[in-house]
Amino acid sequence: MTYYEKCIEIVIKQLDKFKPGKDNPEQFVETVFTSLQQTLSPQKFGFVLEVLSGCLEYHKLLTIVVDAFYARDGHTCLWSDYSLFEVICYLAIFQLEELGFQLFCSIIKSQPVRKMCKFLRFFFNPLNLSSWIKDEWSLIYETAHVMENWIDPLLRWQPEVQKLIKQLEGVPTDQIPVLKTKAKVTVPKEFNLTVPRPRAITMPEPVPTMDKPRPVPQSTYKEPKEQKLLQIIKTCNRRTAEELLLKANMEELQCAMPRVQREPQEQDVEKQLWHQSVPHIRRTPNLTFYKPNNLPVKLNTATILREGALYQRQVEKELQRVDKLVDGAGDFSEFLKWQKKMQAQDLEEQLAAGECRRLQGKLSHEEAILARQNLMQENKQKADRQKEETAELMLQCAERRLQEEKAMKELVEQVTEAQKNVKIVQTKLVKGRQQIVQEVIEESRELLQRSAKEAKEEQKRRCELIAHLRAMETQPTRKGKLVDLTQIPGYGLEGEMSVVELRERLAMLKETQKREQEEKRDQIIQDKRAKSQMIQNTVEQISLCRAAMGRTAALRWEEKKAQATSPGTPSQDERVLELKRKMEERAAERRRQTAPQLTSPPRALRPNQRAQEEMQHWLELDQSRERRLRARQEANRTCHATHHLEAS
Repeated sequence: MTYYEKCIEIVIKQLDKFKPGKDNPEQFVETVFTSLQQTLSPQKFGFVLEVLSGCLEYHKLLTIVVDAFYARDGHTCLWSDYSLFEVICYLAIFQLEELGFQLFCSIIKSQPVRKMCKFLRFFFNPLNLSSWIKDEWSLIYETAHVMENWIDPLLRWQPEVQKLIKQLEGVPTDQIPVLKTKAKVTVPKEFNLTVPRPRAITMPEPVPTMDKPRPVPQSTYKEPKEQKLLQIIKTCNRRTAEELLLKANMEELQCAMPRVQREPQEQDVEKQLWHQSVPHIRRTPNLTFYKPNNLPVKLNTATILREGALYQRQVEKELQRVDKLVDGAGDFSEFLKWQKKMQAQDLEEQLAAGECRRLQGKLSHEEAILARQNLMQENKQKADRQKEETAELMLQCAERRLQEEKAMKELVEQVTEAQKNVKIVQTKLVKGRQQIVQEVIEESRELLQRSAKEAKEEQKRRCELIAHLRAMETQPTRKGKLVDLTQIPGYGLEGEMSVVELRERLAMLKETQKREQEEKRDQIIQDKRAKSQMIQNTVEQISLCRAAMGRTAALRWEEKKAQATSPGTPSQDERVLELKRKMEERAAERRRQTAPQLTSPPRALRPNQRAQEEMQHWLELDQSRERRLRARQEANRTCHATHHLEAS
């Protein structure tokens, strides 16, 4: 197997070097013949040369099959294996009957098993052979020749190849028998080292004496006075700047909104919120704060208009609602109660579904532990069977080696006969090439003489043209031209005018543009005044609406506190109880299976410890999920209360 593996590797390397658009197949085979003749043995050389020349001769047939394989079934295969598939395809079409099926099987097994299974299953499929492969090959060769010599033999070998594919799929890649060669044992030798001479004891050098260093001055460990003074001045300046900045911010915010009378408690809360929203000002005990009468907020035009439109829409909705109530429309209180009830039921169903999912996860975990224990027992039985199969395969390999040796002897005889014919063909090719070289040399000489004559004629023409151009440049020309600005050019265009008239018209256009700009400026000023008046009115409306919204929000907050209830217990569902019962049964069954393992040797203690740790982990998860469920119920109850208050 290693013999054919090396031969096919050589063929694949040479096919990778071949380029169909540039290289000539005959010349390529000759170069390979000269390069490999001395390196390989005659038996290997004959097999490699025969397979390489066949792949190059029937390159079109092989590319049809390999390209279709990559397009349909070989999406995961690498393009670097393209030449390997070509070689296997050539051996299956042209060399299967000569080599024999056993030798072909040994070649296939020397290559990667998965790739070979995939390619043979695709190529020896009877539907592919009798349909599109036959049609594509018939476009190159006659259909009768294709059917007799290629398609029919492949269909006859198809059942045996299918058996080979099943055999390769059943045996994993790690257990394919490989020929082992005994490695040479290294024999250690002693080093032939010379005995070193004893070194002479040298005289010690005198220790040099160093001068005493100067002591470090005390000024290096003390901070200078100038730096302390600068630090004190810097802190004083920073405090004064912070006080000025705080006063300026307070004055700006007071001017942004109209004043509204507020309670002192609201003013303290607003002051605290304003201090939290300005984190860049460092608070120091030396700062003094002044309690403002209101909390001003600086608003731009877009926010004022947006908030005014919002409050206007709310007022219109409220008026519509009042009109509907006056006309006899119903109240939404019953609907809100029903909605709250249904939301509570949905929440209970969600909690029950979450509990079911958690219990299903634990149940699947218990079942996985049981399946793992059953799988370990099955793996032991499979291992015993595989040991028996490997012994049978070793006997079969010994028989195949004997058959391969017989086939190799026959191949050696065939290769020696082929070498004699190759030398005669080589001498004929050399003579034909010499004749072709002589003809090419004569043609090149004639072409060089023609090109030299054409170059001389072109040079004469260029010299005549240059002389004619120089004679034209020496003639005198007029350089000046008179221009009259009041004269019309007379090109025959509509609206044609002189330069003076054009300048007058441009001056008139500039005057009209200035007049239009002044009118637009006056209109813009009037629009701005109207807009500022409208914004002022909207600001007043916003202040009134904010005060009303603040009072309603305080009332809602009090109602929300009064209607808050204590958290309830999650409802129990039948599905949850059923899953808990199943989980307890699985856990009891697992404990029964793990109980006899306690008396086993110390290796069995480790899985029990792992099982205990897993049980502890699941208990902690249960406790944490129960805590989350309680917290979620409390949050949902508070959210339902707030939604109810907002709807009312």
